[in-house]
This record gives sequence, structure tokens and C-alpha cells, in this order.
Amino acid sequence: MSQDPVTKAAGAIPRRLFTYSAGCLTQKRLRRILSLSGHDVSVGLPGPNDGVVVWGRSHYAWRGEAIAARYAVPVVRVEDAFLRSLRPGRMGDPPMGLLIDPYGVHFDAASPSLVERILAFHPLDDSNLLNRARTGLARIKALDLSKYNIHDPDLPLPPPGYVLVIDQIRGDASIPNDARFAEMLALAQEENPKARIVIKTHPETQSGLRPGHFTTTTGRISLCDQPVSPWRLLEGAVAVYTVSSQFGFEAILAGHRPVVLGQPFYAGWGLSDDRFPVDRRTRKLTRSQLFAGAMILAPTWYDPCRDRLCQIERVIDQLEAEVRAFRQDRHGYVAVATRLWKRGRLQAFFGHEKPLIFCNNPTEAIRLAHKSSRKLMVWAGKAAPDLDCVRVEDGFLRSRGLGAALVPPLSLVTDDLGIYYDPSRESRLERLVRAVTAEDAARANALRSQLIAARLSKYNLTGALPDLPDLPDLPDLPARPDLPDHALPFFPDLPHTSVRPVASDFDSLALRSAALRILVPGQVEDDASIRLGAGDVRTNLGLLQTVRAQNPSALIIYKPHPDVEAGLRPGGVLPDQMKGLADIVARNADPIALIELCDAVWTMTSLLGFEALIRGKPVTCLGAPFYAGWGLTHDLCPQPLRRQRAPDGHPLPRISLDQLIYAALIAYPRYYDPVSRRPCPPEVAIERLAIGTLPKTGLSLRLLAKLQGAFASKAHLWR
Repeated sequence: MSQDPVTKAAGAIPRRLFTYSAGCLTQKRLRRILSLSGHDVSVGLPGPNDGVVVWGRSHYAWRGEAIAARYAVPVVRVEDAFLRSLRPGRMGDPPMGLLIDPYGVHFDAASPSLVERILAFHPLDDSNLLNRARTGLARIKALDLSKYNIHDPDLPLPPPGYVLVIDQIRGDASIPNDARFAEMLALAQEENPKARIVIKTHPETQSGLRPGHFTTTTGRISLCDQPVSPWRLLEGAVAVYTVSSQFGFEAILAGHRPVVLGQPFYAGWGLSDDRFPVDRRTRKLTRSQLFAGAMILAPTWYDPCRDRLCQIERVIDQLEAEVRAFRQDRHGYVAVATRLWKRGRLQAFFGHEKPLIFCNNPTEAIRLAHKSSRKLMVWAGKAAPDLDCVRVEDGFLRSRGLGAALVPPLSLVTDDLGIYYDPSRESRLERLVRAVTAEDAARANALRSQLIAARLSKYNLTGALPDLPDLPDLPDLPARPDLPDHALPFFPDLPHTSVRPVASDFDSLALRSAALRILVPGQVEDDASIRLGAGDVRTNLGLLQTVRAQNPSALIIYKPHPDVEAGLRPGGVLPDQMKGLADIVARNADPIALIELCDAVWTMTSLLGFEALIRGKPVTCLGAPFYAGWGLTHDLCPQPLRRQRAPDGHPLPRISLDQLIYAALIAYPRYYDPVSRRPCPPEVAIERLAIGTLPKTGLSLRLLAKLQGAFASKAHLWR
């Protein structure tokens, strides 16, 4: 096969592009993507080295085409990429990707477009590219993503076994003529004489924006005019008929061989039944190759949080965050008993579809939620165990500063089953742990590396480290075949090594001989995770006593909880009580640096134990935090049996650390980007925390947060 030069680099398209359409001037996202791609959009008349940009084959494209012909300059056509946004453009959402095409337009086979040239001439044989295609396709299907994403996965579907006929918008530029739709419906009935026919309407038709071709049905023909899941709809189909809809492309990716009555970009590659074939398309492609060309190589993708061009993987991450927020929030919430300073951020997190209604009276909130078909939202610590509600709590990568100091969070978790720190009942987090796929685990592994490199924790408070003695490297620890390598228990019989005394925060205590350095994180003693998840040991003093009793020769470093150090919450241990227990009190110290310096962590239920697991440290739990009971920690108190055994008592497969990280840091929390003010994936939140691009919180901003909360309470009146 001859190799045609296929490129979409800026050098192949004139740098300066002139437009004669108001849309190209007023659509900020379009102009931004073109600018980041190396192009300037201008008005006026083009010179010999310039070009003209038009939107596909829109009704106004003729203006630019005429100017380009007159001045003998190239026409560059721009169209939405095939994974566009949450809502259609006519509902206000800008695209997350463009096809910037110097050859033609993907839906018009009169001349080869950029997509067709890539599919025809690119080798499409690179193993990394094809692996990316397979992973990307698997993620899109698992996340139920499509070009537009306002569908509701919970809506009922027709009983399986139907023939699916795909409608499109009347007058759309991709349609050869409207008569094809009547022909398509007749053909579907003729070729499937006994099957039910289901006509799927276009999302813009379902939203009342533009009419389609079918409005009435008779006999065995029914209309699917609800925003159902496209992938689930394809699962129930025995055949698919289309003219040129992108849904035909998705049908191919879902495993169908659709009957095509037009000449869209995906026809002609051996994956569809083409009734109007394009003679020049003779190459045979696999589904992965089709995906690679159309979704990875051809589009120019844009990351709206980072404001830069990106690869499709980042677009999938971003759409995952936005679509998840839409699906969870589409019915709205009544938030009960919410503190004033939290309301602004809760409104930003959960009030985009329907502004939150805040109500201080629980009885009235329940009545209002039932009357308005909204969900009841309660801060987890205030919710009764049997209350039917969505519980909300801080996420595990929260902020740069304390919540008790009114620093707003970047992440919150929502749970419609229980809450992660209550082991007495199943939480949504526990279900998510068991649902992690291989592709999910790979992403979690990359996120883990990003976290470690950025040295991030929940609050990201930095401070000085204690002066530690010089200790030799630990000897090889005895093997424990019943535990994973990273879940080592205490070893009181380790050989001792003499160390010199160092200064401490109490009575110049001479340090013990030690070969094992144990970090003991203090906790807030009235915290819900202690009340609900601690074992017999429920105080910081009791924790220290237990650690010392079972590790008499270890060097124990105690880190008080930052809220306790700040005097905001209870849990202090007096210096006299600490004698003989902790060798060093690491006040106001960087928790990540302490984890790195220590050899093991002992805790009741502290999140620092999870942060230690992430960094490969052995963790011993005296309580039942969300990360215990999976076989990743050494547990000294009973754990929920459901974490390791099925309801019938059979053991479940052991989970990996990456599975736990994915569930806890990706699937369970919601993240909010204070820079772009939109939902975002955890990778963006990590970058914000690492780089420090966050609003600083002083007294004035804390007062402002309360003022914003007061106004947020009335948002439902004007939005």
C-alpha cells in the first residue's frame, strides 16, 4: 500500500486562518484549541500564505469557501471530535476535541478527509497505539460514554432481540438526502420480517432542540425517545441500521456489523454492511485500528482544567468526572444541617444540575426531599444509621490546610450505602473495591507514582522533622508466609543496636536501643472513625501503650493529629503520660517525611496508615479502617468478614493495593478544580495540591466562605 503523507501538524495548515462566520469568532473553546494548535484566527482578507477556516459544511461555510477560491488559499474545515462533551453544543457545552481537517470533512466521502487518509494510509500496527486503543475503548464502554453524555444508565430498555434503526437530525450535513431514512426503515422490516423494530432518536431530538425523521410508530415498530444508555441499547440489538450517524461507529465498536446507507468515515473498512460503498476504500481494519485512527490519531484533544492540548486518555478522565457528577446530581439534593461555611463548596460540588436546597430542620428536609423527588444529603457524622440519604464526607486528598480551620476541600466522598469509616455496615467504597478492572488498576498504579513523587497527604501540612539518630539498615525480617510482603507485623525480637541520645519534646529522655522505627499517628479521639471503627484501643495514650508493650525495643515516633495540635479537637497526650512510651514527639511534622523515615506504622484507624501503604510501608491496625481487612495490613482486631468472604462463606480473591487505591482515590471521591471551577479527575487535584495553585485561606477568606455559604443557600431561587 502506498504511503500517503498524513499529518495534522501545524506546519501542514497555514498558521493564520481567516473566518467569515460569527461562530468561529465567538466560540472561545474553538479559538483556544486552534490557538494551542499553532493557529491564529483572524478577520479580513487572506494573504498568499494564509488559509480560511470554516465549520464543516455548515450553512455558512460557503462564505469562507468563496473567499478561499477567490484568493487561491486552502480551506480548513473544523468539526467536533467523536467524544465531544456532556451536553450537545446547542445546550451550551463547548467541545473537548476538534477535527482540524485540511483535506475535507469526515462525513462527506466526495473527497478523502483527514480521518479517511489516516485509516487508509497510516500503518496502524504499532503495539503501543493499539494497546491504547483497546484500553480506551474498554474504558469508554465501562464508563458508558458517548459523543454526548446526558443519557441515564438507569432508564429501562426495550426487551432484547430488536432490530435497532438509528434516526438523525433533519437537514444534518452528513445526510445525503432525507429519503434514505424511509428507505432504511423499509429495508430493516424487509430483511427482518419477524423482528421488533426499535427506532432510536437523536439526543438533540430528545431534548427538543431539533426534529428527527420519525415521530410515529405502528405495529412492531416502537420509538426509543428517552436518553437511555447507548451501549446497553446496543447490547440488546440483533441488528443495527444507520445512514451516517456516529452511533453506527459505536455499533461497530460494540461488536455489531451495521447496515450503512450512507458513506460515513467508518464505512468501507470491512466492519460494516455498506449499501452505498466507497470504491476507493479497500483496506480491511480491525475495530482497534478503526478506534486508533478515528479517536487517537485524527482529533486534536483539549484538557479544560489544565488548558492545554492532550491525548484522549485525559479527555476520558475529564468526561468521567463530569458525567459522574451529572448522573449522581441530576435529581438534585436537599442538604440538611449543613454549616454555613461549607455551603458554598457543596453548591460548587453538587449543585450544577439543580442547585442544592439547604434546610436546617431534619423533619422539614425529609418532607421537602420527598416532595421534590430530590435526594437527602447529610454530612456523614450527623446521619442516623437507618436514614435513607446520601452521606457526604471529606475525601482522602482534601486540601492544603485543615478543614477545622475552614479550608475548603478539593475532594468529597458521597455514599448511598454507609460511609467508609463505619465498618459495621457495607459502604459504597467496599463495593467499588471489588469492581476494579485491570485497566483501572493500571491507572491507580500511575496515580500512586504521581502521589509519591508529589509527596502529598490529606491536608498537606509541612513542618520540620525530628532529629533522628543514625541507625543502621534493618536486617532481613523473618518471613511470614501467611501475610503479604508489605503487611509485616511487629518483631519484638529483632537484634538491638546502640544509639546515642537525642533531644526530644519531653524530659531529655535517653532513646532506647532500636533497630525498628515505628511511626504512631495520633487521632482526634471523638472522631467518628474512632467511635465506629476502633477496637479495644480507643485513645492515643492507649495506642502508645499497646505499641510500646508489643515493641519494647523499637524507636517509637509519635505524631499528634494536626487538628489536636492546632487546639481544635480533643486527643492530646500529656508529657508525663508519654514517658517511656514515645521516644520522639514529632510536632507539626510533615507526615509524608515521617512515613519515609520510618520502617512501619501502627495506628487505630488513621488515614496515615493508608498513606503508608501507598508508600510500601507495613501497617498494623488496632481498629477497622477502610483499608484494613483486605489482606494488605496486619490487623490486631476483628475485621468485617465481607471484605474477604462472600455471603456464602467462600473466600474472595485477595485484592491488590492498586485496587484499593483506585476505589479510594478515583472511584469513590468527587474532585472539584477551584481554578477551572468544574469537576475534575484526581490527577488534576494532585497537580493543584503539588504546585500550590489554590486560593490562600486567611481570616478574610474564611469570612468570605461563610458569606458565600449564606448566598449559596438561596441559589435555587435564581438558577
